[in-house]
Amino acid sequence: MPRASQSKHARIVLVDDHPLVRERLAEMLNREPDLRVCGEAEDRQGALSVIATSKPDLAIVDLTLKDSHGLDLIKDIQARWPALAVLVVSMHEESLHAERAIRAGARGYITKQEATRKILLAVRRVLEGGIYLSDAIAAQLAPKAVGRGDAPAGVSLEHLADRELEVLQWIGRGYSTHEIAERLGLNFKTVETYRARIKDKLGLKDAHEVLQYAIRWHYNL
Repeated sequence: MPRASQSKHARIVLVDDHPLVRERLAEMLNREPDLRVCGEAEDRQGALSVIATSKPDLAIVDLTLKDSHGLDLIKDIQARWPALAVLVVSMHEESLHAERAIRAGARGYITKQEATRKILLAVRRVLEGGIYLSDAIAAQLAPKAVGRGDAPAGVSLEHLADRELEVLQWIGRGYSTHEIAERLGLNFKTVETYRARIKDKLGLKDAHEVLQYAIRWHYNL
């Protein structure tokens, strides 16, 4: 279960080299009763420092930083805090960078042009354990799922029951546990049980590995 659900507020760190962008995002997020910005940074080193001290549930990261590329920061975050969710909010064209961000470990990508309208949807989707991509980029990646072939070496999907495979597919499409339960007409705990079985049968360590595996399998990344 995401850490955010265990506390009153989901704690969020903003990483962007433009102070006005951070200010605007903080204003929007802090207006929500369940969200709270707990730290800000303008570069990679500052981000790693504030994440280490503030222990957030989510890092919102731009791809253009003062001292490095945002993808490098995302990889650093995944290496040090694999359970920490990352959402990219960037001015860069989604079609060129979203797939790379997901490969690096991000759980969502939204352009700054869309952020005003959809940032809260994206933030809550990612905090609930899903992934967020625009309809356009999801449609662009979906054809890769056709004929994607076998699972990675050493892992067999044949061990999964039909319902478990169905849940894995919904996880890979970016849906949270609550959303999967709604779509399949199941309760939350039942879907959590399926996720646990998927983890055990595929030999994955934790929920984060289940999510990353499901994304790679679905989109053939």
